[in-house]
Amino acid sequence: MLSMRSFSRAAPRTVSRLANSSIKRQASAKSSLLQQSTALSWKPTRTSQFAASFSSAARRYKAAGDEELIAKIESEIQLENEMKEADPMPASITEYLENGPFKIEDVPGQEDVVLTRKFGNEDIRITFSIADLNMDPENDYEDRGLADEDMDSDNINEGNPKSFKQAPEDSIEGSEEGPEDTSFPARVNVIIEKPGNGALAIETVAQDGMIVIDNVYYYKDAAHAHAKSVEKAHERQDLYVGPPFGNLDEDLQVLLEKYLDERGINTALAIFVPDYIDMKEQKEYLRWLENVKGFVAA
Repeated sequence: MLSMRSFSRAAPRTVSRLANSSIKRQASAKSSLLQQSTALSWKPTRTSQFAASFSSAARRYKAAGDEELIAKIESEIQLENEMKEADPMPASITEYLENGPFKIEDVPGQEDVVLTRKFGNEDIRITFSIADLNMDPENDYEDRGLADEDMDSDNINEGNPKSFKQAPEDSIEGSEEGPEDTSFPARVNVIIEKPGNGALAIETVAQDGMIVIDNVYYYKDAAHAHAKSVEKAHERQDLYVGPPFGNLDEDLQVLLEKYLDERGINTALAIFVPDYIDMKEQKEYLRWLENVKGFVAA
């Protein structure tokens, strides 16, 4: 037996069906074409009225949200422009671009920056990316095996990945004077290619005016060093290209560092790269804001 709640819900539907049945019997003399025409002409009217009401509400909501978003983007653009005016291009960038040995390739809208030069019969190509500006330096040091596993942030001799570069008393003085003006670690990938003799691919990090070598790889086929195709990238996975740089003889490490220095991969480059990344990232962010604003306003 149906409950009272079920019955009360079912009763209106039952009455409606009985009424419809009576109406149908009274209208049996009318043609079926007229019934179909009446039904078709009624249903779209309700649908179109509902759609029009919904569309108008959606337009009003979208417009209000767009205006608020555009206003916020415009304030960000103004802030970035003010920062750009207050902080002109660093001298390290202008001096390097004017006097450095490399030709720069910087495509607007692209993350990577490329430096190229000829050195005798060698073609040298250096790449770095603005993506490194957001890289976590702590994780980077851990990945490269330069951080202590038992890190203690309260100990000046342990825990700070940069502490091995300075004496304890220097750290104490620095803590009293305030935070040091250190640059972020920027990956600098170097490919030195000789026609018919393959290529060296050297992974380095530029930070605080120093170029630190991570790995030195040799590829008999220079195309493997660039690995521009999926095929070449897959092929080089199985190649032996050299041991970790830290496992090499110390004298050999020093000579490889000198090898890079003679080719312009030196302190000047280590200062230039982080500064240029910072400047380019600001330009790309401003361009992104302008593009998003234009899209929303269109």
